[in-house]
Amino acid sequence: MSATSGVKWEQRWHPLREEWVVIAGHRNSRPWLGETVEKEEDKTPEYIDDCYLCPGNPRVSGARNDPYTGIFVFDNDHPCVGPDAPMEIGKAPGIYQNKPANGLARVLCYSPKHNTTLAELSVDGVDDLLAAWQQEYTELSTRDDINHVLIFENKGDVVGVSNPHPHCQIYATNFLFKTTEVEADAMRNYHAAHGSYLMDGIIASEQEDGRRILAENEYAIAFVPYFARYPYETLVVPKRQVSSIAGLTEAERRGFAEVQREVLIRFDNLWNMSFPYLQVLHNAPCDGGDYASYHFYIQFLPPLRKPNLLKYLAGPEIGGGNFLNDTLPEDKAAELQAVASVHYKEHAHGHA
Repeated sequence: MSATSGVKWEQRWHPLREEWVVIAGHRNSRPWLGETVEKEEDKTPEYIDDCYLCPGNPRVSGARNDPYTGIFVFDNDHPCVGPDAPMEIGKAPGIYQNKPANGLARVLCYSPKHNTTLAELSVDGVDDLLAAWQQEYTELSTRDDINHVLIFENKGDVVGVSNPHPHCQIYATNFLFKTTEVEADAMRNYHAAHGSYLMDGIIASEQEDGRRILAENEYAIAFVPYFARYPYETLVVPKRQVSSIAGLTEAERRGFAEVQREVLIRFDNLWNMSFPYLQVLHNAPCDGGDYASYHFYIQFLPPLRKPNLLKYLAGPEIGGGNFLNDTLPEDKAAELQAVASVHYKEHAHGHA
């Protein structure tokens, strides 16, 4: 047990969500007789003939993937929103309200190799992905019918991913997702009250403390935030304030790729397994509002708190509305800091 992981009851303010997170670091060692998850063994080939994301394969829509060798983007065959959503809908009953939900949904494949992951890409590969995200955000955010572009990756069976081929999804919608709306207000309010940027204050506070930083260079920094809601939650943040990924220069993007890749490698090296997570790009809305104070970042929300144990959302989170973190962010950061920054598969193949 680490020096900081004794009994601890504490509330920590989450400045981006403007809510309290309950820290109860002693609870991670409590007896557990509930459901556990098995470690995923990777014996998957590079190509699978019935995978609808592998190069050249047919998809359920009948369309066939390009024989791609790098990044491949296509419109989702089962979109949650679409350009043909009915604009005329029936009036909601009583006090209720409704309105059309439309937009575009896309899938972006990171690699033609079915059995690779983002953590296993080279720095060039991660940089290419960031460049593709820049291009997608720039194109979609300039459309008159789009007010928000949400880019995210669900990785791992325990997250509920429908296909393990390395890919992310892009939802470009005529509405704002709630988390972005809340943190945009938080950043705007902070700037109005203090004359400085909220994320700059978060970065400075993490640098002053130092215990939770996982990777850092001239252009970007990654840390388990002081206010983490999940045991291994990590933010990757450009040091210069830009409202979206499109604002990064080539040098900043490359530096960001290096930091992001190191975080992913540390995740995998923690338990020598492909680490599951939800990855979310936090870009400013594109609805024409004032987002000069918004600061782009990427957030990783891993669902595991032990190699075979999920962080469940239950009474406090779903019922009460506040997250309870059963671990101390400082302890989880120390675990990630202690592992190698070279991927364990490279060590295994003698390429360290």
